[in-house]
Amino acid sequence: MSAAITPEEAARHSAKMAKIKAARDRMMATKTGEKGLIIVHTGPGKGKSSSGFGMIMRCIGHDMPCAVVQFIKGTWDTGERRILTRHFADLCQFHMMGEGFTWETQDRERDLAAAAAGWAKARDLIRDDRNRMVLLDEINIAFRLGLLDPIEVLEFLAEEKPAMTHVVLTGRNAPDALIEAADLVTEMGAVKHPFRDGVKAQPGVEF
Repeated sequence: MSAAITPEEAARHSAKMAKIKAARDRMMATKTGEKGLIIVHTGPGKGKSSSGFGMIMRCIGHDMPCAVVQFIKGTWDTGERRILTRHFADLCQFHMMGEGFTWETQDRERDLAAAAAGWAKARDLIRDDRNRMVLLDEINIAFRLGLLDPIEVLEFLAEEKPAMTHVVLTGRNAPDALIEAADLVTEMGAVKHPFRDGVKAQPGVEF
């Protein structure tokens, strides 16, 4: 059981918090700009796509039109696909352009064609300034596999992305050029994962 806080301790705490709040308010007063961000979620840990879809749900909560293009997991029946297509199709366009992982298709020409089609769809969605956010899910894997050219993507974003559109790019091994160009980069670390202990991917956790 914790000891009771004395009036002197309570007063010191209040004074300390007041100083912190004043400093925070001064800092926030300088943060007045807004812009469409290039956001990267990468790293070996779990949660990259999950974080991207969390941002999509935030957009929906604010009645902001948005879109998703999935570059790799096109054959998966995921929970995020179900909820977005069944309940929020009026606010979020959802396009599954991948045909699964490359070891499943075993056909590089098909993989290249699927990635090209996904990027063509992504360009159309990004150009449409009604979409406030476009999630390019697992596009970093397409870069790593040589299915898409990250420089081409970055040039498009620099030249044609509307000023207030956010673009989120997920997947491990994000190329250095993308990390350098991005406004916000988060690297998910891998500390523990049940897959290493023989536990398969499960609904509600992985998909």
